Amino acid sequence: MLLKEIMIVGGPVMWLIAICSVIAVFVFIEKLLYLHRIQINVGELVKGLLNVLKKGNIIEAVSLCDETPGPAAHILRTAILSYEEGSEDITQAVQDSALGEMPRIEARMNILATIAYIAPLLGLLGTVIGMIGVFNTINDIGAFVNAKDLAKDIGEALYTTAGGLCVSIPSYIAYNYLVSRIEAITVDMEKAASEIIYFFKKNQKNTNPDK
Repeated sequence: MLLKEIMIVGGPVMWLIAICSVIAVFVFIEKLLYLHRIQINVGELVKGLLNVLKKGNIIEAVSLCDETPGPAAHILRTAILSYEEGSEDITQAVQDSALGEMPRIEARMNILATIAYIAPLLGLLGTVIGMIGVFNTINDIGAFVNAKDLAKDIGEALYTTAGGLCVSIPSYIAYNYLVSRIEAITVDMEKAASEIIYFFKKNQKNTNPDK
C-alpha cells in the first residue's frame, strides 16, 4: 500500500503522527550537527592554553578560546578572564558559566523526548477511534455486516498503532543517543574546568608564598 493510501486510511491521527515524525527528524539532525560542531578535543585545548598561560600571555589564551567553538572553550575563557581580573572565586565564575551553557546544549531535547512519549499514545488514540467506527458500523448494519464494511475502521486502528510505534521507537533511540553525546560534552567541560582551576590555584600559591 502506498504511503498516501496509508495516510488516508489512517485518518486525522495518522497525520498528527506524521507531523511528529517530521519534527523529530528535524530536531535530531539539527541537534546532531550542533553537538558535532561543539565537541572538540578538550585535552589538546587545555594543554595548549596551559602552555600559553605559563608564558603569561593572557591575551593569546583568550584569543585561542574565542577561536575555538564549544562550551568548554567558553568556560575556559571565563576562568582566564576571572583570574586576570583578580577574582577570588574562580570556581564560582566557572560554575556560573557552565550553568549558562547547559540550556543551549540541551535545547529542544524535550521536544524529542515528548514525541517519543506521545507517539504511541496517538497511535492508541487512532486505535480507539477506529474501534469506535467498527462498533458504529456494526450498530448501523446489524447482523449482516461483512469484513469489507469494517475494513476501513480496522485499517485506521491498525495503521495508527503501527505508525505511532514507528515514530516512537526511533525517537527514543535518537533521544538516548543525543543524551549520551551531551553527557560526554559535559564531562569534557568538567575536566577542562577542573584543570584550569587547579592551574590557577597552583599559580596563586606560587606567586603568594606567604599565603
